[in-house]
Amino acid sequence: MWYVIIGKDFDNSLSRRVKVRDQHLARLDDLKAQGRLFVAGPCPVIDSEDPGDAGFSGSVIIAEFESLEHAQSWAHQDPYVEAGVYESVEIKPFKKVLP
Repeated sequence: MWYVIIGKDFDNSLSRRVKVRDQHLARLDDLKAQGRLFVAGPCPVIDSEDPGDAGFSGSVIIAEFESLEHAQSWAHQDPYVEAGVYESVEIKPFKKVLP
């Protein structure tokens, strides 16, 4: 089943985000290689694809996991969690309808 993972950043966490970004992306690349990644990306704080020093307010990942428990385990082991980028992580089942 698909699961949406919503990570909410701590304020002013851009420097921590940058430090572990490659590790975070490697985990997403692994999901992609397995055909389990639907979409992933950050949410800029301002209305711009490149927010610069304004940074990001969080991230959204939609990926396929065996169960909610597996999705939770995967999400809570993310480098952004371990580095203190994410203040909170919410995981919900997701049903793709369109397109």
